[in-house]
Amino acid sequence: MVRGTFQLMKSVNKSTVLNKIRQSGPISRAEIAKVTGITPPTVSSIVKELMDEKLVVESILGESQGGRKPTMLLLNRNDHYVIGVDAGSDSIKACVSDLVGTILVRSELPLQAHTTIDSFLAVLIQAIQLVIKEMGVEGSKIFGIGIAMHGVVDVAAGISLYSANSGLRNVHIKEVLENTFDLQVIVENNSRAMALGEYWFGDYGLLKSFAVVNIGRGVGSGIIEEGKLRYGAQEIAGEIGHMTISLDGEKCSCGNQGCFETFVTGDAIVRRAKKQIPDAPDDLTGEKVYAFALKGHTAYQKVLEEIGVLIGIGIVNLIHAVNPEKIVLGGGVMKSHDFLMPSILATIQQRALTEKARKNTLITLSRVGDDATVLGAAALLLTKLF
Repeated sequence: MVRGTFQLMKSVNKSTVLNKIRQSGPISRAEIAKVTGITPPTVSSIVKELMDEKLVVESILGESQGGRKPTMLLLNRNDHYVIGVDAGSDSIKACVSDLVGTILVRSELPLQAHTTIDSFLAVLIQAIQLVIKEMGVEGSKIFGIGIAMHGVVDVAAGISLYSANSGLRNVHIKEVLENTFDLQVIVENNSRAMALGEYWFGDYGLLKSFAVVNIGRGVGSGIIEEGKLRYGAQEIAGEIGHMTISLDGEKCSCGNQGCFETFVTGDAIVRRAKKQIPDAPDDLTGEKVYAFALKGHTAYQKVLEEIGVLIGIGIVNLIHAVNPEKIVLGGGVMKSHDFLMPSILATIQQRALTEKARKNTLITLSRVGDDATVLGAAALLLTKLF
């Protein structure tokens, strides 16, 4: 066996052991060997390395299976950290997380309307500096910084190519932050980061295929297969907000007409409500539509039910194109889920192609909630570790 092959096997085994401890800890060395198929001596050797690197710690004694009680293993929560950032359209949220997704400190700073690249980067840097200062840890204990950015991202180069919400183009986020903080930086689209956050920290179990749909000011999705984000040949997999739903529909921010996004965002809900409800207030927002619906105003309830049908049509298209085991729905619009979900689920039952697709595609709301994107940004670094 050549040296390179041996080193690769060692790396794969180490990642396997570390991931098993993350998923199943507290767990014994013997149980790791049993479920992974790695020999007990190799497991013990790898665990020693992980403990020397302060990634793993020994915990309470486990139950005896006839001999001495085994020592259990857990991830070390207190010695290594990651920084996650959700660079939104109105504000920048940053956090420091441990290796299991516990947010330890956080910051949020507003973004100016019509922001420039320089001012955007200045706020981004300040938000990160605030959490590092509050956490008070050495840079050597931070694995790196993950950035979730709205719009189209060149992941390899760490450049935000275009964000429709801010209008910014060609923002060299990775280069600027790595020069500022001397830490590894990974930049990802916000919906893909959100999918990663749900997958890692939502406790959904092991799934071969998993999708998250993020519906707010825009619509995006992230697709995960065999534990890894799917990008597609030109790195636009998951851009379901720009599926064409109507050839003569409203013009979208992308320049096309009739995109799914133009039917179901918060702004789309407001437009539909104002069109259908004569006495709708001028300052109507998506949040106010939901509030009126909660108070029993049937006209506003009807608007949300109709939006649910439209979301359901988009989900059916996703099922037919990708066929994931589970689809998680999140984002600001889904806060109105009590009015939206019945219509979404009914539309899927009416329109999905096969009985198996109708019965076996699991549709659920986000478990991680508003922190899914910022934790997904943090998880961008954890995928490199695990």
